[in-house]
Amino acid sequence: MNIKLSEKNQKIAPSVTLAIDSKAKQMQADGINVISFGVGEPDFNTPDNIKQAAIEAMDKGITRYTAASGLPKFREAVCYKLKEDNGLDYTPDQIVVSNGAKQSLFNALQAVCNPGDEVIIPVPYWVSYVELVKMADAVPVFVESTEANEFKMQKNDLLAAITPKTKALMLNSPSNPTGSLYTYEELEAIAEVAIEHNIIIISDEIYEKLVYDGAEHISIASINEKIKDQTIIINGMSKAYAMTGWRIGYTASNSTIAKIMGNYQSHATSHPNTIAQYASIEALTGDNSSVENMRLAFDERRKYMVERINEIDNISCITPKGAFYVMMNISKLIGKEIKGKVMTGSMDVADVILEHGNVAVVPGIAFGVDQFVRLSYANSMENIKEGLDRIEAVINE
Repeated sequence: MNIKLSEKNQKIAPSVTLAIDSKAKQMQADGINVISFGVGEPDFNTPDNIKQAAIEAMDKGITRYTAASGLPKFREAVCYKLKEDNGLDYTPDQIVVSNGAKQSLFNALQAVCNPGDEVIIPVPYWVSYVELVKMADAVPVFVESTEANEFKMQKNDLLAAITPKTKALMLNSPSNPTGSLYTYEELEAIAEVAIEHNIIIISDEIYEKLVYDGAEHISIASINEKIKDQTIIINGMSKAYAMTGWRIGYTASNSTIAKIMGNYQSHATSHPNTIAQYASIEALTGDNSSVENMRLAFDERRKYMVERINEIDNISCITPKGAFYVMMNISKLIGKEIKGKVMTGSMDVADVILEHGNVAVVPGIAFGVDQFVRLSYANSMENIKEGLDRIEAVINE
């Protein structure tokens, strides 16, 4: 075909995490016993009360179109959740329900960015942030962090990244890929800078239910009314409720931004799945005991994975406070030879672990850090133990 296609969209990179997962699944399909620490997906089934709500909706024939921004009853449920969990007051017209939190992020960036605007992204970052910013014709600006400060952006580094073109800041707490959790004081400092420089905060809080060691998730929108007006909260059903395939995410923002996002979505995709919305109402307002059960299971796995990694020579990790990921430090492996190949970075380490250990991990370069690989402990304890034993066997050579 001799037709010039979109230059902009040909530059969009595929998701490395999904590519790793796809390769692992192909190996499994070929009969290879692969353990995947790749994609962040709870290994639990969706709770029965949530599934039953979907079945009841179908039995009643409630399968038609909803408003483009989502069912009024679900938006009311989101408002209830934000008040109960986060102490935030929103009205249903300020909520936009989308096809997963990823579309909510897409909508938010499309609503606030103009060509050439800069969006600050702390490093390490979730793999899709950079591409989503580019898709909005904006420019990603990176702020580095270190393992020593738990991969959390520092106020002075944020200030140094701000220019007259700065439009927004991507904030993710608890974080994918690091599991970092910002404290109230740290969020207060970020809010102060954002208010002073008139910066929109896009606050990805999808992992808020998964925090450990007595820590507490704080939404930056709860700091004060000024920052609330400048914040777009991103959340969804996938992580806390084991509803990844149901594809329901939502935003909470001021009414002006919400209207733009709702109008945009009305033409792009219309509303998300009707049945999944009814299931999500039950998730937010019904019995939540299953969420705590999953959190406790993740916590047990987290503690084991951290302890086990730190027992293995040449690798290490810090203890994450949230989500279900560990960033494994592989800097001591760089330059070493494993299975006849010199390790030049995280891609090499991930490849050799998959090829010779049949364990899938995500190379840190996907998140902007090449001296780490990410492991998800959203997996059975049996698989975690076996997978880490395999990793040790490979790198000890």
